[in-house]
Amino acid sequence: MMFEISQRFFFDAAHTLKREIETEGSRRVHGHTYHAEVFVKGERVGNSGMVMDLGFVRREVETLRAKLDHHFLDEVPGLGPATLENLCAYIWRDLAPRIPGLSAVTVERGSIGDKCTYRPAV
Repeated sequence: MMFEISQRFFFDAAHTLKREIETEGSRRVHGHTYHAEVFVKGERVGNSGMVMDLGFVRREVETLRAKLDHHFLDEVPGLGPATLENLCAYIWRDLAPRIPGLSAVTVERGSIGDKCTYRPAV
C-alpha cells in the first residue's frame, strides 16, 4: 500500500520581480506570506506503521524555513528570481537529499490565489 504524507509551513519574505505585466508593483520591494507544503510518498515502514516520522520532516523543514523566512529573496543564494516555480525548485533541491521519498513541493500565495506544484517527471 502506498501512502503520501505532507507537512505544511509558511514563511514571510520580501522580493522584487521583473515582469512584463503589473510591472510597477512587482519591481518595487514588496512581500508575501508564502504557504508551502512538502509531500513524502512511500509504504509504511517497520512496526511504526509510518511512511516517515513527521517529526523528522518538520525538523528538516525548519532548517530550510530559516533560509527563507524574513529574508530578501533576491539575495538568497541559488534561488534566482523569486517566482513560485523557482521557490518550488529551491525547496526541492534543498530537501530532496535529506528526505527520502520526497514526491512533491507546493508553494502558494493564498492572499492572491497563486499556487505552484513541482513533481519530478517519473
